[in-house]
Amino acid sequence: MSENALLTRKADFPGMLNAEGQPWHYLDTAATAQKPQAVIDAVSRAIGSDYATVHRGVYGRSAEMTLGYEAARRRVAEFIGGREEEVVFTRGATEAINLVAYSWGENWLKAGDRILVSQLEHHSNIVPWQLLRDRIGIEIDVCPLTADGAIDLDAMEQMLTPQHKLVALAHISNVLGSVLDVKRAAGLAHCVGAKLLLDGCQAVPRISVDVGALDCDFYAFSGHKLYGPTGIGALWARADILDSMKPWQGGGSMIDKVTFEKTTYAPAPQRFEAGTPAIVEAIGLAVACDYVTDTGLDTIHAHEARLVAQTREALRGMNDVTVFGPEDSAGIVSFAMLGVHPHDLGTILDEENVAIRAGHHCAQPLMEHLGVPATARASFGLYSDEEDVAALIRGIERTKRIFG
Repeated sequence: MSENALLTRKADFPGMLNAEGQPWHYLDTAATAQKPQAVIDAVSRAIGSDYATVHRGVYGRSAEMTLGYEAARRRVAEFIGGREEEVVFTRGATEAINLVAYSWGENWLKAGDRILVSQLEHHSNIVPWQLLRDRIGIEIDVCPLTADGAIDLDAMEQMLTPQHKLVALAHISNVLGSVLDVKRAAGLAHCVGAKLLLDGCQAVPRISVDVGALDCDFYAFSGHKLYGPTGIGALWARADILDSMKPWQGGGSMIDKVTFEKTTYAPAPQRFEAGTPAIVEAIGLAVACDYVTDTGLDTIHAHEARLVAQTREALRGMNDVTVFGPEDSAGIVSFAMLGVHPHDLGTILDEENVAIRAGHHCAQPLMEHLGVPATARASFGLYSDEEDVAALIRGIERTKRIFG
């Protein structure tokens, strides 16, 4: 799809209008993406006329829903270049990372082993490892950033030792938009025998992801940032790693046989999906994958890159605005205004029908590194356009007049 054709897709998103039916300048896609009508319709059918449980019923509709649910797993796996037996459905990336920490970490790590994260990580890629540290006594090291806000892989190379068993990094920063050189990171991790886990929440809606080509070991992402429903995400892991991992929750669906003396478990990925799964949400996520694929990730990335460049250029012209992150940030621009708290800016922009994120973005260690309590963040999606950028700049100019 051409970038010009992409602009017509804004009409596919009913959430892009405000209560008065006027265009809403939604610039908070990094927090959660609006949903196309195709996803809304699929979810409506799945929870309505098509609805039944999966993996249990012998009646026709249950069998059809089971086929649809497992087809969704195949579609999600295909979307990231994996195989269906390597994809575990989770509630989101947060749960996926916690699953790795509990099921892989507690089984394969011991006191004195080390995990490396970076200074720009989301709390969901920090706190689970701290909890693991508190349970079993591992150590956590923090890789610094380059001057423009990328993970410093030269520093990482110097820091890694054979004691490091896992490197856990964001594929794309949710604050700075900086893109990790995954191939190099994977090579560095594997050189010392460590596994590589990637937080792909901001990557899968913006760039093509092929887990095999990336050479990572774990890949986690959420559906709602990929134009799909909330409450669904996925963990991809290499099949041999999944097979070596113990269950982390017990209940129905994840078992082979249960007696009061002993329980045996289903193979992966079912072993990690206790209870009735997010059936409707998984089907909606598969349709979101179709929608993004049909649109074209290369087209989306080029479109967002153009809007990022326009935004950064406009902000650079304001001597009271500091823009963070690299020039080629992927779909995200974070900035701070001298003398104006991001929350005040966000409130005034809301009056102008512009929605941004203001806060620490679940990345408080990064805020400390940047020397600010919070930033304002404008993040783009496939439905964003130049009018959204213009509205943002008008709102910032109004804010400057209000604050003198």
